[in-house]
Amino acid sequence: MSSKHQISTLFLTIFFLLILGCFASPRKNIRSRRPCKEMVFYFHDILYNGKNFKNATAAIVGAPAWGNNTILANNNHFGNVVVFDDPITLDNNLHSPPVGRAQGFYIYDKKEIFTAWLGFSFVFNSTAHKGSINFAGADPLMNKRRDISVIGGTGDFFMTRGIATIMTDSFEGEVYFRLRVDIKFYECW
Repeated sequence: MSSKHQISTLFLTIFFLLILGCFASPRKNIRSRRPCKEMVFYFHDILYNGKNFKNATAAIVGAPAWGNNTILANNNHFGNVVVFDDPITLDNNLHSPPVGRAQGFYIYDKKEIFTAWLGFSFVFNSTAHKGSINFAGADPLMNKRRDISVIGGTGDFFMTRGIATIMTDSFEGEVYFRLRVDIKFYECW
């Protein structure tokens, strides 16, 4: 056999082995559709209304010129900025022992539609969990189920990413609401 023929045969053999190896080797599916971890929490928001200082867990810190800081503005609350430090529980009972705090803000950002933009963290410091989970996204409040992004975390939730499905579980006027948050992590470390 000529050396050219031997080199070309060797090259083809190596090439086919590489191709076969790429298809035959098990690979981790980076874009797995199944969550690596799922959790459910409830958070309870009690908006300060000028009379409930002892129980309030949220307050209006910014209002449009026609509004004030104790009553949400007209026009779907457009322009109101609310900060919160709400208890997180494992069930829908406000009086259950909190497992952490939901801390952040929401901005009512549309005149035409009742909607808000959320930026917050679940902060844990318990025997079950330590660290935080960070969330951000639009919240079209009139939809029964809304998805927002899980954009990271610390401690037990280091660099997690995923989706949180928010559902309004209960509300009492404009002072109290309870959200059920179903969290699905698609990146876990």
